[in-house]
Amino acid sequence: MVEVVTFGCRINHFESEVLKEKFKDCPKLCIVNTCAVTAEAERQCRQAIRRLRQEHPEARIVVTGCAAQVSPVIFAKMPEVDMILGNKEKAMAEEYIRKRHRGKAYVGDIFDFKGFDPYIITGFDGQKRAYVQVQQGCNHRCSYCIIPFARGNGRSLSKTRVIKQIRALIRQQFKHICLTGVDLCSYAPSFVELSAQILEKVKRLKVLQFGSLDPAAVGDDFVELVAQNPKIYPHFHLSVQSGDDLVLRQMRRRHKRQDVIDLCNKIRQVRPEATFGADFICGFPTETEEAFQNTCKLVEEAGIDKLHVFPYSERPGTPAALLPQVPMVERRRRAQILRQMREVEEETPQNIIEGEQQNG
Repeated sequence: MVEVVTFGCRINHFESEVLKEKFKDCPKLCIVNTCAVTAEAERQCRQAIRRLRQEHPEARIVVTGCAAQVSPVIFAKMPEVDMILGNKEKAMAEEYIRKRHRGKAYVGDIFDFKGFDPYIITGFDGQKRAYVQVQQGCNHRCSYCIIPFARGNGRSLSKTRVIKQIRALIRQQFKHICLTGVDLCSYAPSFVELSAQILEKVKRLKVLQFGSLDPAAVGDDFVELVAQNPKIYPHFHLSVQSGDDLVLRQMRRRHKRQDVIDLCNKIRQVRPEATFGADFICGFPTETEEAFQNTCKLVEEAGIDKLHVFPYSERPGTPAALLPQVPMVERRRRAQILRQMREVEEETPQNIIEGEQQNG
């Protein structure tokens, strides 16, 4: 039976379920679905590959995912790796794995990829809720984020396909569905309309949850939807990253700190039981101590309940990597201070770094 090791966001976990179902009849096959959002994430992927080779010396090891897309040369140099598939090729994995192509690395231009893997999954191993991918890629260019170069341009799955996937999961007794995407709120033509259609047409759905929400893209229509639909799970995860307006501008984020406060207050007005989680990056280049304290204050002012905190990690090829850097020891110190302010979200498919790939 295939063994799939997954790193990263909900999208990777969704795609790993696709791989598990596609290759469930393949013995001696290990697939590592990688994450590229931090240097630490890539290091852990390489460590897992070495462990797999020790545990399964006769297995075929295939590396795919975001780190494979942006750093194929690094994985190609690893003797433990038999094949590397980019994210475009991941969607056509059967073509490469079952036909046993002789090459080692197959990593195409992700910006040429306009589609999705059409496979409809039927379950999530060991999960009480299921994640459904509705959107891929990102058209924004946050200065710290490598993910657009790993996932390509933004594109959206049709409403028909989304509803078909949700119904397939509900038939397998998954009544709690979480929508996921690299830039979920950019779902076209409308993220709110998609959510409303799901709630209206999928009668057996008990709970609808959302992946990371971009404060700049969540409007009053979303708040109204939350007010009208008790099936919407009252915990909302926000891609915030900083509580300082200057840092947010340098990050090329599209929201300000007050937008986060206003959004939390609006949702609480219609759902008093609502709780909030948020992603934060500590030690972004040029972040001063005062700017960091503004982030700490935002946690209190917005009433954020759970934190997902990361020391800033340079990603080669991003504009932020060229800026003056905060020393790593200081980044880690600030991250530890912020983590101590609130409950830290566990490392689960819900939040392992993007809060949807840090929503870059």
